[in-house]
Parts: sequence; structure tokens; C-alpha cells
Amino acid sequence: MTRSLILGSGSAVRAMLLSQAGVEFEVVTSEVDEDAIKKEFAESEQLGDTEFATDKLALKLAEAKALAVAATRPDALVIGADQILSCEGRRFDKPRDIDEARTNLKFFRGKPHILHGGIAIAQGNAVIWGHSDRATLTMRGFTDAFLDDYLARLGDEVLKSVGCYQMEGPGVQLFERIEGDYFTILGLPLLALLAELRRLAAVPA
Repeated sequence: MTRSLILGSGSAVRAMLLSQAGVEFEVVTSEVDEDAIKKEFAESEQLGDTEFATDKLALKLAEAKALAVAATRPDALVIGADQILSCEGRRFDKPRDIDEARTNLKFFRGKPHILHGGIAIAQGNAVIWGHSDRATLTMRGFTDAFLDDYLARLGDEVLKSVGCYQMEGPGVQLFERIEGDYFTILGLPLLALLAELRRLAAVPA
């Protein structure tokens, strides 16, 4: 008998990936103050913007989201996930508006950046599993005219992801090289998650 499963995320892409994999779950969005967690992490860890520290931060955010939902649903296994982008030692959040998206994409242009993915499973008041992964993506040297057209066509859609792109859509045209797991790029390291869900009897083995 499988166990009750909750995705503690409002991400449509994460829900789609789980659904297409044949996993039965419900969605309960966590109300976690991500900015407060990031500030606390920076003050306590004092590791700067290193890649290792960003891996840890992505996992910490995923754990916080899973725990927040699990506290209200102790009967279920709750999945939390988070993704952070780093480029040349800087961390980036989702852009607040189109102008910030344009500025960020110009900064990423012609450079590699890293997507740091964290995923966790919580039950009750405990995290029972955590996993982190990363992917490196290199943007091509696209022109300003291409960028303006890209932003005009996608509009506010670019504000939904930290990198201002959806790899499963027109955003793939921004890139010249991708290294890493495709599911990690989309925000859910799915193979590692499914393996753990099978071990926990949350999906059929």
C-alpha cells in the first residue's frame, strides 16, 4: 500500500513532472519566508557565494518548505524543492520585472551559470531525506535585438523562473551548451526522488 504524498510547491512544472511520471499526489503550497532563510543562512554560514554554500542553501530552502507543510499534515510525506542560480560568484533570485530580467540575461550572456537544485522529504517535524544536484548551462552570445524580441514574445513568463527561461520552451534558444540532468534544470531532480519514494513505499516498486 502506497503512502499519502504531498508536493509542497506551487510550481506547475514540478507538478507536471510528477504527474507525467505517474505519481499520485496533492499540492499544498508552503508559506515560507525565503528571504529570511537566505539572510539567516548568510549570517550563520559565512561561506560567501561559493558553489558549495549555494548547494547547501538550496537544500535548506527545500527542507524548510517540506517541514512547513508537513507540520500541518503529519500523516503524509511532503516533498519540498528549491532552485538557486549562481553566476560568477553571484546568486540570483527570480527577476522582479522585465527590466531586471533584461539586466540579468545580459549578465548571463556568453557565460556559464549553475542551477543548484535542492529537494527534501519531510514527515511530521523531521526531514527524512535530502538531495542536492547542480547543472551548468552556457548561454550563447545572442544579440540585443534577439533579447528584445525574446522578452517581448514571452512577457511576464520570464519572471516565473530564476534564469528568465523555460528550457522546455523558447528559452532553449538562449543556450549553446548544457551539462547536467534535464530534470534538475527543470527544478526537480526526478530520478533521485523517485528512487527514494520507492524505498519509502510512496510509489509502487
